[in-house]
Amino acid sequence: MTLTEELRSRNFSIYGQWMGVLCIVLCIALGISHLIHAGLLIIFGILCLCSGLTLIFVEIPLLLRICPTSPTFDTFIRRFTTNYMRAAIYGTMSLIQWLSIIEGPTSLIAAALVLLLAASCYLIAGLKGQGFVGSKTLGGQGVAQMIV
Repeated sequence: MTLTEELRSRNFSIYGQWMGVLCIVLCIALGISHLIHAGLLIIFGILCLCSGLTLIFVEIPLLLRICPTSPTFDTFIRRFTTNYMRAAIYGTMSLIQWLSIIEGPTSLIAAALVLLLAASCYLIAGLKGQGFVGSKTLGGQGVAQMIV
């Protein structure tokens, strides 16, 4: 299945996964850019950066095989294999970034919004009864099993 076929499949878990890739890029970029701010924004920047780095392993399962990680971390990441669990982690990360408004409106709102959209896609997939389908492009559906 090609990328365009995946996007035409009307499976919201694939939409959520691609929104997750966008979240990875946004969270890492915005997290790094907020490390130079003062006050609470540094903490929210660090949390955004950690969110992006965690999402790399959630959304790209191939990296769990390639990168040396601890068994505890692997167990934690493997919890997020269903649509509802992924909606929960994205929703939690989104809530944390929405709380950054306490210090003042910054570009972290963009990360919060995209995280919320990804959570919504996974939630819709769960409510529609669509099973989680990983994108072949991102290392899902047997690609990770080919590498030993």
